[in-house]
Amino acid sequence: MALKLANIQCELREVRLSNKPEHMLKVSPKGTVPILILEDKVIDESIDIINWVLDNSNLFKDNINLKQIELTENIITTFDNKFKHHLDRYKYSIRYENVDEELHRTECLKILKDIENKICDGDWFFGDKLNKLDISILPFIRQYRIANPKWFDSQQGIFRVQKLLSNFLDSKLLKDVMYKYEEWETSDKPIYFPIIE
Repeated sequence: MALKLANIQCELREVRLSNKPEHMLKVSPKGTVPILILEDKVIDESIDIINWVLDNSNLFKDNINLKQIELTENIITTFDNKFKHHLDRYKYSIRYENVDEELHRTECLKILKDIENKICDGDWFFGDKLNKLDISILPFIRQYRIANPKWFDSQQGIFRVQKLLSNFLDSKLLKDVMYKYEEWETSDKPIYFPIIE
């Protein structure tokens, strides 16, 4: 999403994690996605890619105040660590031994309830302008809902979170970046993302 919003184009290679290409593992042995390969370094964490984009563009410049910037970083840290930990054990409980799926679902819900009253009126977290916080946490909340949409939609006390997610799910941005690409093969011609309009 950051690359798309900043109109930074790159070659895209769609991979299946069950069939990781040798080149991928060579540049990033941990074998997770996304991976951004630059001339001078490899970035293999989503938040680090977002930060690289922000360092190399005017994206979100002056959209939020210093207090909101601090809140952004605190919430992102919570999502990258605690929320993701519990989300993985809730959504993919069969991958872990002796996991209480409901406990992890509840821990995620607590985090959502904690941010509920911090969400401003408007389409996005801080109002009418999309920001770093939105593109950093909404994909996690989307995955949380996917695990059990009916349960998520029935939850009381997270109305603002549900509205924020709904705006995100309906956004042109999400539709533009969620295009389904064919799995990359070494003989394929390069495909570029995003399509510059």
